[in-house]
Amino acid sequence: MSMQTTRIRRDDEVIIIAGRDKGARGKVIRLMPSEGKALISKVNMVKRHTKPTQNSKGGIIEKEAPIAISNVQFFCPSCKTGVRLGAKALEDGRKVRTCKKCGEVLDS
Repeated sequence: MSMQTTRIRRDDEVIIIAGRDKGARGKVIRLMPSEGKALISKVNMVKRHTKPTQNSKGGIIEKEAPIAISNVQFFCPSCKTGVRLGAKALEDGRKVRTCKKCGEVLDS
């Protein structure tokens, strides 16, 4: 599988646009571009039955499962909705991400 490029980064606020968690919002914990997946906090929760080890007690553990990047959209704080991201070069030479809907610069 080829690597999927995205403008979404770790610690971005995103909204889920498809699947059983559609409409849920969360922060990106981890990106896996080689698999085309992302780990979002408190989204796509699954239960895993684990055996006790020396480090953990075991039992039924609930944790996040990866979700396809195509089902995730950046959440713009000014638009209060999921938006597509664009790139723009500033006068000082920095490249920043912008909201395609309102044009606001999203990188500080």
